[in-house]
Amino acid sequence: MSEAAAGDLRGSLQEFLGYWQEEGARYARQGDYTWMAAQVRGQRVLEIGCGPGFATAALAAAGKDVLVLESLPECSAQAQALVPSALFLNGDVCALSATVEAAIVDFSPAVVVCWLMGAPSAVIGAQPEATGRAVVAYREKVHRAVAELAARLPSVQQLHFVDRTVLHWQAKETGRSVLARYHQEKTLADLPFATRASLALYRKLAAAVVPETRKTMLPPGSVPVLASLLAERITP
Repeated sequence: MSEAAAGDLRGSLQEFLGYWQEEGARYARQGDYTWMAAQVRGQRVLEIGCGPGFATAALAAAGKDVLVLESLPECSAQAQALVPSALFLNGDVCALSATVEAAIVDFSPAVVVCWLMGAPSAVIGAQPEATGRAVVAYREKVHRAVAELAARLPSVQQLHFVDRTVLHWQAKETGRSVLARYHQEKTLADLPFATRASLALYRKLAAAVVPETRKTMLPPGSVPVLASLLAERITP
């Protein structure tokens, strides 16, 4: 990485940490992370990415044993200070070393959670004129890498994906079917996991966690939501 690129990443990361410390706290106060953690059924959880640690804290508060895989040491440090009971590994799910994967195998997680609530623009490769496309590409890449990792871990029985998106609330039942079909055909293709519309849920984001500037950009009739989907290992 060039010195200029490294400087861009450091600046983007500091901006991200400040943003998510504030916004993540709002999600926590509204109970969003608690809602997400309540859907996790297994005891031993591998969390992919932790941000400043609010999601990790919700999993720990739900009584889970948590191992975090985080590529940014600054995020791990914040989360570990908030949740000292959690375990942390430094690594990128899209480029895991054999050593890190072996440590995950030793932890023997029953569930892998991937709650993509945000990432620094320099990490997802976003340019100002193409941020939306970069976010979609980043999500697809991470979702698939998470699913492939879970498939290699025989202890994993469940995957849990959560993303921020927008939805016409009146069409949420159709949206559940679309969400399940998308992940089944793309994220989970040729892997030993299955999902269905009944495992998809939406949660409206409270006005307090949606900045005014973002509200003005919503399509007419749409509301900001958390889109949650569970996938279960197929048993022979």
